[in-house]
Amino acid sequence: MEPTLKKLFIFGFGFSATAVARQADQDFSKITGTVRSQEKADRLAEGKLAICLFNGEYLSEEIRAELQTATHLLMSIAPGDVDPVLALIRQEAKSLFPNLEWIGYLSTVGVYGNHDGGWVDEDTTPKPVSKRSLQRLEAENGWQELADDIGVPFAIFRLSGIYGPGRNAFITIEKGNSRRLVKKGQVFNRIHCEDIGTAVTNAMQQKVPGIFNITDDMPAPPQDVVTFAHELMEKTPPPEMDFETADISPMARSFYGENKRVSNKKSKSVLKMDYRWPDYLTSLKRMWQEGSWR
Repeated sequence: MEPTLKKLFIFGFGFSATAVARQADQDFSKITGTVRSQEKADRLAEGKLAICLFNGEYLSEEIRAELQTATHLLMSIAPGDVDPVLALIRQEAKSLFPNLEWIGYLSTVGVYGNHDGGWVDEDTTPKPVSKRSLQRLEAENGWQELADDIGVPFAIFRLSGIYGPGRNAFITIEKGNSRRLVKKGQVFNRIHCEDIGTAVTNAMQQKVPGIFNITDDMPAPPQDVVTFAHELMEKTPPPEMDFETADISPMARSFYGENKRVSNKKSKSVLKMDYRWPDYLTSLKRMWQEGSWR
């Protein structure tokens, strides 16, 4: 790609989008992201990174001007009952994005729903269980329709449990919030934010369309991750808690209603992904040794 010609606009400059911007930096002459607060905008804006305020209710003239020159668009805002960006741009997308070459959407493996620990891949029919996963699937479909309408390649990245610097089992232990919740047969996949950045960057470079699971190689019981992190920190893990009788929030309980193993084979073959953080054992050990967990 010619970095002097390419401009990336990101709706929702959060944890994952920041990792994308870091990985894609050399491919773009300018990267613009949206945040909700002026404090965060002041903290983030530097170099080729520009920050715009966006509250989900209207598009400022500043955002409209940036969209006019954007060649790549990444959506990283979780939908509510409606997708806030889709609601604002659907009717005028063709005029808003005259130079757009590719759209990406950060979604979740939650759209697959529950498979009782069985394997799922991109050909698996989504059967979301939770309200938030239903909203994600509706947003995926809405963005696909918009991309089709304006004739732009569209990629969906279905992400598993995201971790990285400042967001991981070590941080939870340090804050005193660690617990070992046990539900028989329950497993989760995970993904380091750096691998998310690589996957999206690879897709942007080639303007690849399609659905991709971005996830690690080792779905595992959550209590095993907690135990291993404690071992690395040389701390005693908390006692195991039975899921059925544990006092946990409805949100936390809902995550355990979806049990599946997610395949990343397509991302390896199509996006040429070589996961640098392939499983929780490798990742936690490396983060602890490098000190990259903070």
